[in-house]
Amino acid sequence: MKLLLTLLAELWRSTRGLLAAALVTLSGLLPQISPALPAPPPAVADGSELTVRFLDVGQADAALLSCDGEHMLIDGGNKGDSRLIYRTLEQLGIRWLTLVVGTHAHEDHIGGLPGALSFAEAGQVLCPVTDYDSEAFRDFARLAELKGGGLIVPSVGDEYALGGATVRILGLNAGEDTNDSSILLKVTHGEISFLFTGDAERAAEQAVLDSGAELAATVLKVGHHGSETSTSYPFLRAVMPQVAVISVGEDNSYDHPHEQPLSRLEDAGCRIFRTDHDGTVVCRSDGRVLTVETGDGSSLTVGEAGEAGEAAAGEEGSGEPSAPEAAPQSASAEEGEPSDAAPPEEELPPQERFLLNTRTKKFHRMDCAGADAISVANRGEFFGNRTDLVALGYEPCGSCKP
Repeated sequence: MKLLLTLLAELWRSTRGLLAAALVTLSGLLPQISPALPAPPPAVADGSELTVRFLDVGQADAALLSCDGEHMLIDGGNKGDSRLIYRTLEQLGIRWLTLVVGTHAHEDHIGGLPGALSFAEAGQVLCPVTDYDSEAFRDFARLAELKGGGLIVPSVGDEYALGGATVRILGLNAGEDTNDSSILLKVTHGEISFLFTGDAERAAEQAVLDSGAELAATVLKVGHHGSETSTSYPFLRAVMPQVAVISVGEDNSYDHPHEQPLSRLEDAGCRIFRTDHDGTVVCRSDGRVLTVETGDGSSLTVGEAGEAGEAAAGEEGSGEPSAPEAAPQSASAEEGEPSDAAPPEEELPPQERFLLNTRTKKFHRMDCAGADAISVANRGEFFGNRTDLVALGYEPCGSCKP
């Protein structure tokens, strides 16, 4: 018996070191095989507020974001919306845009951006392409060069600060179709986030899903005006928004929004807002609570725990006043919504089309008698105001006196 006990003691001593080494090795592997937990949203400073205005530009897209004194414009509607965009910035006193984003080259997204760049300057102007064969895009590119240092094609993963919010590029140029070239970006403000998708269709949605990007968002700007070609079930499951905003024109010829994506959004439990029904939709975030306000004074509040409460104007909802702030009465107002009444025409600089001689740096009226003498290689066109052309270094023709 004594011999057996001695042998057992020797066996324990010889294996104890191997067992300890195995436990150390296993403990080193555990962090590698444990599933990664998502990082908590960054905290925002007390008093920080993000306001997102989904502007009613009909069958087009435009969203103005303001956070702690910094501003960003995502798309600008059609060319005919230039004056609305100009007026909106003027009434809010916004002379500097930290970021301007043309999500893709179609006119209903970039057509009105020259209006913004006629009133304000921009820190950076982002677009998935720097060249596109349309008059609207050329006008946009020229104003971007003049007022924003030119067009920049961002990269996936690029981040930009907007006050207490963060803007992150999630995808772009996912397919040959112009819609699928759309920039997809996420704006995060504490626990509240917004996902903008331009006109991204299924190919672009699948590409960003395959990339593993963190798509979950409180608010989804629904892709392609609510077309059946966007907002697929896999994409919607990844985003799981509580609020969806559709920028769409009343009685539009495309019948947007289509019934299928509306049904998918309803299945996901989304509260849907539409600019054709609700007018300009305004979202406000303090980093924990989101309030959505519409033109008729109704509102929706999403609280810290994710519950949504709805109230009519003047009533109480989720413990917060639900009526929107009063609209500004003058162009000097810093916050509030633009007045529905358009300012007198003389307040806006006249915008027109000019003929350019890029060699002599002269600009002419389109019907100038000397226009035929300008060679094709030196001929260009510009849509905007006279002041912008002079700032670009052009001089007016002495004959037609533009």
